[in-house]
Amino acid sequence: MARVYALTNQKGGVGKTTTTISVGVYLAASGRKVLVVDADPQANATSSLGIDKGALTRSIYDVLVGGMLMEQVITLTKRLGLDLVPSSPALAGAGVELVNMISRESRLQRALKPLRERYDYILIDSPPSLGLLTINALTAADGVIIPIQCEYLALEGLTQLLHTVELVQRNLNPRLAVRGMLLTMYDSRTNLSRQVVDEVRTHFNNLVFKTIIPRSVRLSEAPSHGETILSYAPESAGARAYQALTAELLRSEARRQ
Repeated sequence: MARVYALTNQKGGVGKTTTTISVGVYLAASGRKVLVVDADPQANATSSLGIDKGALTRSIYDVLVGGMLMEQVITLTKRLGLDLVPSSPALAGAGVELVNMISRESRLQRALKPLRERYDYILIDSPPSLGLLTINALTAADGVIIPIQCEYLALEGLTQLLHTVELVQRNLNPRLAVRGMLLTMYDSRTNLSRQVVDEVRTHFNNLVFKTIIPRSVRLSEAPSHGETILSYAPESAGARAYQALTAELLRSEARRQ
């Protein structure tokens, strides 16, 4: 039975897509069967895995709005063991189109249910908002991973996000849990980065991953080549950090079993 994680933060540019792809590829490299679900209309996870979003004839939009089976839109990637449910710009209108649909918050959950026996992990890349697409991701997930950029403004929406997670737990998905907050884009040269780390760890303690993702040029470059950090720059600081994060995630899961 797959573990399903939603990577969520309503602030953009905090590393959700990079984390989704990087953890996915390291899980696949460790022998796990992984499905990445791109639930963001920007389709950055799709293009980061080398898929031309403009050439797609089917995407997650057709599943959520059109009722297509999820297995009909699964796309293979260059990495063995890592599959993708791609997104497309058409998804931008889904928030409006879903409003009047029955069980609109749980359409992704129902679509993923038949696939949970086929994969070890399903990672959902959420859009930078707290709208219906993100609610669908949280309703479908067992746990939420929250990337937090090491800048002051990244902390401002955290309370609202946690309140949304609590509402989903109470009303839609009682099994949902915060699996970890991930500090990203850390710059050891700045006092601000260190202050953000200290503040998040002081307030949330055991909910914060020990691994910190550094600001890395290689992490920024990899998507432009349609490559993951493992294939593009496996010895870079960013690659080593995501490898360590994946190992930390696996250890924490083993402790909970």
